[in-house]
Amino acid sequence: MSARWLSLPCALIGLALPPELLAQGLEAMTVAPAEGGGQTYTLSIQILLFMTALSLLPGALLMMTSFARIIIVLAILRQALGTQNTPSNQLLIGLALFLTAYIMMPVFQEAYDVGFKPYLEEQVTLEVALERASGPVRGFMLAQTRDNDLRLFADLAGDQAYASPDEVPLTVLLPAFATSELKTGFQIGFLLFIPFLIIDLVVASVLMSMGMMMLSPLIISLPFKIMLFVLIDGWALVFGTLAGSFQV
Repeated sequence: MSARWLSLPCALIGLALPPELLAQGLEAMTVAPAEGGGQTYTLSIQILLFMTALSLLPGALLMMTSFARIIIVLAILRQALGTQNTPSNQLLIGLALFLTAYIMMPVFQEAYDVGFKPYLEEQVTLEVALERASGPVRGFMLAQTRDNDLRLFADLAGDQAYASPDEVPLTVLLPAFATSELKTGFQIGFLLFIPFLIIDLVVASVLMSMGMMMLSPLIISLPFKIMLFVLIDGWALVFGTLAGSFQV
């Protein structure tokens, strides 16, 4: 199971590393004879590039998976409820991470089966394994990316229409995918915001008609919004909607 969890990060690293680097292998240290019979140790530039790619891994995991859409929706939901810092930021991020792991598990599994399992069994080279494992990641991103966003960044890059999804470069796919995720996240958040906004308007109108203008409507509407959200099993509906919104 640990190898499967590592399959997607390794696939993301494979997308960032040049093919010639993978073909040469990663030699961490070279030893050369020095004057006087000693030895000198030199850190390979390949391992330096590899560690640089690892430093970019958290950003890649956030922007190349379902995390961005989920955290946007959860943040808007908290704002709509009016509960200030409840749930806390740490709890929201934890929920988003676990839900991301659940949604991305088919991608993890496929990347492991087609790429890293044959590599661990010494059937293919590292370069071939990373190329195969990165395929499911690209497929997931392409499935969530709108054609308009993809066309926008292709035009900005000066590229013509692509004959197949495999021809879409990563430099075009990444910003198009991020833009699509932002748009989808705000659309879902807007739909979640409307019912709670109606409750706020109704409570504010009632207080105005009663002449209680000094009383904040948020204090009165907050219990009603929480009660409504609990009665309709809101968390299950939100998580189910988010999981179902991804085309895997």
